[in-house]
Amino acid sequence: YDYEDYESETEEWLDDEEDEDEPDEEEMLSPEDIERVKLEIKDLEKFRDLAFKIKRNSKAEQLFEGLNQGFAQLEELGAPKKALIFTESRRTQDFLFELLEKRGYKGKVVLFNGSNSDKQSTAIYKAWKERHRGTSKITGSATADKRAALVDYFRNEATIMIATEAAAEGINLQFCSLVVNYDMPWNPQRIEQRIGRCHRYGQNFDVVVINFLNKANAADVRVYELLDQKFQLFSGVFGASDEVLGAIGNGVDFEKRIAQIYQLCRTPKEIKEAFDALQEELQEQISDKMLKARTTLLENFDESVKQKLRSDLAETRDNLDQFEQTLWQLTRSYFADYADFNDEDHFFIVHPFVDNGAVSWYRRFPGEYKMVSSDKRRSTKLPDGVRPYRIGDPLAQYMLTGLKAESVPVSEVTLDYSNSPLNVAFIKQLVGKSGWLTVEQLTIDSFEKEDILLHTCITDKGETVPPDIVEYMLRLPGSEDPLNAELPEPIAAALADAISAQRAEITVANAQRNNNFFEEEMEKLDNWSEDVKAGLEKELRDLDAEIKLRKSESKKTSRLDEKVRLQRLIKDLEKRRSEKRLNLYKAQDEVDEKKETLLAKVEAMLSQKIAQTKLVTFHWNIV
Repeated sequence: YDYEDYESETEEWLDDEEDEDEPDEEEMLSPEDIERVKLEIKDLEKFRDLAFKIKRNSKAEQLFEGLNQGFAQLEELGAPKKALIFTESRRTQDFLFELLEKRGYKGKVVLFNGSNSDKQSTAIYKAWKERHRGTSKITGSATADKRAALVDYFRNEATIMIATEAAAEGINLQFCSLVVNYDMPWNPQRIEQRIGRCHRYGQNFDVVVINFLNKANAADVRVYELLDQKFQLFSGVFGASDEVLGAIGNGVDFEKRIAQIYQLCRTPKEIKEAFDALQEELQEQISDKMLKARTTLLENFDESVKQKLRSDLAETRDNLDQFEQTLWQLTRSYFADYADFNDEDHFFIVHPFVDNGAVSWYRRFPGEYKMVSSDKRRSTKLPDGVRPYRIGDPLAQYMLTGLKAESVPVSEVTLDYSNSPLNVAFIKQLVGKSGWLTVEQLTIDSFEKEDILLHTCITDKGETVPPDIVEYMLRLPGSEDPLNAELPEPIAAALADAISAQRAEITVANAQRNNNFFEEEMEKLDNWSEDVKAGLEKELRDLDAEIKLRKSESKKTSRLDEKVRLQRLIKDLEKRRSEKRLNLYKAQDEVDEKKETLLAKVEAMLSQKIAQTKLVTFHWNIV
């Protein structure tokens, strides 16, 4: 057989495990049975002769038409030209690969299956390992790394990925927006899993799904109607099929019922009656009213709501995000005497300036700059001579270095809320009030280094301002004056207590993240170990199956030379099986050693190192 998931599907379909051993005695057939077998052989010979007369694969030809239509829709959406084609068997996969290679897609097709051991996949994996040598991209699991290599190749090089059911789980292809079900499975959850490879978080476009259907087959048509209309697999942005699929369990019972109809029903009338009965049973499991209500709420927004969402999206895209806005305000303030700023276009010109006489180091700063929001950087082409301004620019880094080095005296700051575009109800309540505000930097160095700003603010009357509101206060325009008063002791103590409380909360959260990271790494290591073990065990099962097959062939043949050849082959296979068993134990030991090494590294990285630095304290009043 060449159906890749035959074994796993069989386990779900069979209630009891069948005995795989060959019977000791051959079953005796009656004369009637023998006659029926002869008639069946004649039918099979007719089917064989008919198959050899077929010179043109009409289904495969339709694939090109489907791809053309699908790519045309992707072009309208502005989506990348990528297609994921699902087949049920390796043989079909290889056939389509050769056909596509000959018909305009040479070098643009990649395969994905359970073994990924073909020549092309091996070459892709080898190049991927070389490219990422010494990086964390390589996990050490050949199976996982090979899958990652093929996904990367599909993302960066190929136009089409032909996949078996092995690609229906565990990989993320949100960069692809076209799914082709060349072979349609009867299990609706398997179809949902296929579409879910592309229709997932991070997908920027509507996913186009193309299904191949034999319209001349009444049973095929009724199956598709159930999948499309009853399960709603091929419509809906929010996955309206989730509730329905949850009501039918794992989908195997449904698949069994479909198989039974195909086996027993021969006339269109029988097919119709059987599917009507199945649909009536499904009606009891699925509430149409509930499904329609959920669909209405999630997918059919009121037009005014839709318009509001579109307006908000457009407005958001036109504005710089908070981080970039803060960078702009800092730059505007720091270089106020050395640059001309256009706030509307976020454009500025830096004039030549001298800092402590070090002219040569700063000669590259003067010039024209424009800040472009992160979501528009790829689509925005700047005029010649205009530099894109961002946090990594030498000018920005020079500014940040200077700001960190400056000592900030305690001062009086007047914050102008009335003339600010901000609209924060809590700050509005603070207009006319005054108080104290302090900002400190907390640096936590554990698995990775984190810098967190601790904001604490208290009014002169002792009222505490929430930290998230303080962040908005710091974005208000203002003016600074010398302070004639000192920080009162009660206020200083209250600020210190609030800072300590924030620090404790953040360090606990950081420790929890570290704990979660440790558990995730442990799970990865365990999965890696199981992956190595499962791979070797599968090779052993394959060898067992081949040995069993060769023994059966040896029993059936009457030629002595053929028996000798098969016995030689069996002996070689048994030798390979013994070597594989030995390799299994060695691999488990190697995994354990690597696991211990990685655990030691993780433990060393999880120790917290905490530092705290005072940045600024000032007395504020809001007008």
